[in-house]
Amino acid sequence: MSGGFALTPENRAKAEAFVARYPEGRQSSAVLAVLDIAQRQNGGWLSPAAVEHVARMLDMAEIRIYEIVSFYEMLHAQPVGEHMVRVCTTTPCMLRGSTDILEACKGELGVEIGGTTADGKFTLTEFECLGACVNAPIVWIGDDYYEDLDPERIVAILKAFRAGEPPEPGSQIGRRGSAPLGEWTSLNEFAPSGGAGEGG
Repeated sequence: MSGGFALTPENRAKAEAFVARYPEGRQSSAVLAVLDIAQRQNGGWLSPAAVEHVARMLDMAEIRIYEIVSFYEMLHAQPVGEHMVRVCTTTPCMLRGSTDILEACKGELGVEIGGTTADGKFTLTEFECLGACVNAPIVWIGDDYYEDLDPERIVAILKAFRAGEPPEPGSQIGRRGSAPLGEWTSLNEFAPSGGAGEGG
């Protein structure tokens, strides 16, 4: 037994609430939620001790936990920075400048892809499709998306995180949700009386 990790009482209660959602004998169905709780408590990664703790709690073989950790990109088996900076480089983001965004991140943080800054604040990675292509290019930091970026905006965001003042997530150009830029070109008036589009 590796020892050295146990969920705090508060986190244990959160984990048990997820486990309680599943029938008796199916507690392993809560594994992703419990791993997320353990990872957040453990500074952003799942140490061998944390994996062992979750495996015991859910009555799972440790190798099953490692299979899950190695599959999902949001789980980490090695230490990472306080802020995970994931730059989407899939086609829509690439077409709208994610290559320049990535280079700006490298320059500001002084690390290559997969690297962690010397102060342990940031780890920089690429990510395949964050699923918000309308607002490309996008960078995922912590739990939030920063959208409609350019090199200057991402550098300002990273500086704000370094200063302990994370900016508001979402569009960085004032876009509302995923609405189109500029004037609406369709669906901008009600259908004639009695039509399917009529309403408030």
